[in-house]
Amino acid sequence: MSKMASPVTGKPYGLAAVCRAWRIARSGVYRQRTPSSAPRRRGPMGALSDAALAAAIKAVLAASPFHGEGHRKVWARLRYAGIRTSLRRVLRLMREHEPAGAWPCRLTTRPTQP
Repeated sequence: MSKMASPVTGKPYGLAAVCRAWRIARSGVYRQRTPSSAPRRRGPMGALSDAALAAAIKAVLAASPFHGEGHRKVWARLRYAGIRTSLRRVLRLMREHEPAGAWPCRLTTRPTQP
């Protein structure tokens, strides 16, 4: 696109000038230039991969003396162990991997009164 040289000056046209002439956004040109990669999670990457963090969550749950642990308590224990991550990431991984005994059993229906 901007590789052609001007016949008068002999200099290549700039990308901004070509986009102005064609009335297209430069961002679309830059997006087409880069090869498309696999879709990934938005935001900054954490210190641990999801697989490593899931293994750390399972280790915390295995070391716990209690049957059910919620995401807040697991997140706090991870922070105490030196693994800093977000609370929402711990929640997402616990939902995805569903470790056995991770969630406390809650009563979903109320018992009827006689």
